[in-house]
Amino acid sequence: MLSRIAPAQPSSSVGTPAPQPYEAFDGQYIDGSWRPGRSSGKLDDVDPYTGKTVAQLSLADCSDLDDAYRSAAAAQVSWANAPPAERTAVLLRAAEIMEQRHSEILDWLIHESGSTRIKAQIEWDLLHGITLEAASFPHRVSGRVLASDEPGKDSRVYRHPVGVIGVISPWNFPIYLSNRSVAPALALGNAVVLKPAQDTPVTGGLLLARIYEEAGLPAGVLNVVVGSSSEIGDAFTAHAIPRMISFTGSTAVGRHVAELAASSPAIKRLALELGGNSPFVVLDDADLDQAVPAAVTSRFLHQGQICMSSNRIIVDARVYDEFVDRFKAHAGKLKYGNPDEADTAIGPVINSRQLQGMMGHMQAARDAGARQVLGGDPDGLVLPPQVFTDVTNDMAIAKIETFGPIAPLIKVTGDAEALRVANDTEYGLSSAVFTRDESRGLRFALGVEAGMTHINGSTVDDSPNSPFGGEKNSGIGRFGGEWIMQEFSTDHWVTAQQIPRQYPL
Repeated sequence: MLSRIAPAQPSSSVGTPAPQPYEAFDGQYIDGSWRPGRSSGKLDDVDPYTGKTVAQLSLADCSDLDDAYRSAAAAQVSWANAPPAERTAVLLRAAEIMEQRHSEILDWLIHESGSTRIKAQIEWDLLHGITLEAASFPHRVSGRVLASDEPGKDSRVYRHPVGVIGVISPWNFPIYLSNRSVAPALALGNAVVLKPAQDTPVTGGLLLARIYEEAGLPAGVLNVVVGSSSEIGDAFTAHAIPRMISFTGSTAVGRHVAELAASSPAIKRLALELGGNSPFVVLDDADLDQAVPAAVTSRFLHQGQICMSSNRIIVDARVYDEFVDRFKAHAGKLKYGNPDEADTAIGPVINSRQLQGMMGHMQAARDAGARQVLGGDPDGLVLPPQVFTDVTNDMAIAKIETFGPIAPLIKVTGDAEALRVANDTEYGLSSAVFTRDESRGLRFALGVEAGMTHINGSTVDDSPNSPFGGEKNSGIGRFGGEWIMQEFSTDHWVTAQQIPRQYPL
């Protein structure tokens, strides 16, 4: 569960020699082969904390992308026809490799994505969990026999893989958010072409490809292309082969992906997990001993660079002043700096562009009348926790997804105003409400316009067997468990008229 914070644990393979680290990552993974990309562009993959280059890659062009899709299409049919036990075995072996390479995966997450060691362990837990969950899918897929009012007519529903699925993943939880689509897609007999974010090409894609290759996945079933959006971005969605695109990222880019998918000669299916503006609501009877640490975690885990992060903390006026004092004190004790140190809570943001955007959002908040009660200047790309009070819901800092360690606190009076403010956003991904009365909390939760609401829990929460997704501009579709099985497979209705019938014409 994503809301659990624990220090990194050693791999379950303690006592056995650690495997040799994977070789250098420098290109593409297409049709079971590692090869340089054909684009003239190169990518320096940089550790956001130290500024050191962790990998240098030759980027893909549209011919590489075409090769990847064609190899996926060629491999998909035989993979779909493989016995369920064969697909399950590959996924179980991948999960075992993740255990053996636990430390290696954590190190990559820390040094490529700026994850703190705390967050890297949480991401590893999610990575491993979704792989095990997906390993059960091949034996859970089922068709149906339907009742028919036509004499002698047999009516059946078969479930098939979609075919080739294109996956576009983000940089913030790179290996998990890639595998959240890749593992279920593979388990259900689909083939995949994966395009990771350029900030995290290794943890977002190439490291995952190594794991599945070592697990025995047949060549062509998974392909990874690393390329610039300006060169292969539109072509990735518009290509004729993929039947479906799974995209996780911003709402603006998600809209563009949807437009490309709709204008394709064959309209593509979509799974979109987009932006968020998650409200964390504290009612007047909340247990502040629980609400404050949950709010701090919900806002500052991974520097606030999480789609479910509490972008607005909405507090009833009766407890507002006490909550502010406690929240400020708790956030002010968070250690920030080197993400590789076990007790660091806040590490670097992903790049300088993101940092400059955050600085602009904070200045705009101050100009609009918000009062900053906790802050500090950035050190490199490390921004200390920032807390603002006297925020109103119409301020930009409350309306946009700041995606950084910036906490706006909003005062409301009563449950009705809290609910109105919580819903006054174009987004609807996650949410939380704190109250000592669970029935009151449930009434409030059912009024929230979001895909997920947690009573007395963090907005940052995920589980491999639960429906993860949003409403409004936070996307369409659901990930996890039986819901992703529905997304990544398709129904085929087949009837057999076994007794001759009379037709009206």
